[in-house]
Amino acid sequence: MQVAPAVTVADGEETRDPGRANNRAEEDRALFARYLDKRDPVDREMLVERFLPLARQLARRYQRPEEPFDDLFQVACLGLVKAIDRFDLEREVAFSSYAVPTILGEIKRYFRDRTWSVRVPRDLQELALRVDRAVSELSLDLHRQPTVEEIATKVGAEEEDVLEALEASGAYRATSLEAPRGADDDAGDTLGDSLGTVEHGFSLAEDRATIEHLMRSITPREREVLRLRFEEDLTQAEIGELIGVSQMQVSRIIRQSVARLRSYAAACHTRDG
Repeated sequence: MQVAPAVTVADGEETRDPGRANNRAEEDRALFARYLDKRDPVDREMLVERFLPLARQLARRYQRPEEPFDDLFQVACLGLVKAIDRFDLEREVAFSSYAVPTILGEIKRYFRDRTWSVRVPRDLQELALRVDRAVSELSLDLHRQPTVEEIATKVGAEEEDVLEALEASGAYRATSLEAPRGADDDAGDTLGDSLGTVEHGFSLAEDRATIEHLMRSITPREREVLRLRFEEDLTQAEIGELIGVSQMQVSRIIRQSVARLRSYAAACHTRDG
């Protein structure tokens, strides 16, 4: 029975020739040795080009509909450059084994620090990303939206944690208050139009109730004088003509009634307090 040759994945490229993979590994080590010895920018550029397929492959793994692939690829390339500069040949490990966690760390940091509109704890951000990928994969496999239980099984988390992650995903992108409320809404209607505003009438209603209570402490004549002065905005002379007294008497009525109102208000405040 014939056995198919093993497929070896090396830095994002597939080959069915183990000898070719070994030769590539030796070439990589030789190129790294030369770069780490002389730090020649040309060698560095050759290493970057050599491992670009690996960066592209990892960037595609985290690609999302709302996140441009070019941005993720640039972040992955930045992680690749950092991995090249930090790689140590004495560790006796393949560069790809060292580079993958470095590149993935850079991509996750990008999602954590630059794409979330609201500050969310790091562990919840990472779980939210895993849940998002799981939802996409399960939706394709099941041809329907997965349940919370199915998502929890897929990502290996508790259902409550999955629910929290799904809720946190809403913080990934903020929606402008200037955005239209919907396709059927009239032109000019925005999300901001649907938000509540401060209703100053409530405080005025409380003031009116307080004044009505305080006005019981003065006579009907004094209440009428105050109404004419502060509600109708009449002068003291005009009020005097209406009620048949002098301007000086009107002034005295206003002064005494206001003083009585203040005293009554202070007494009520002391009693209620």
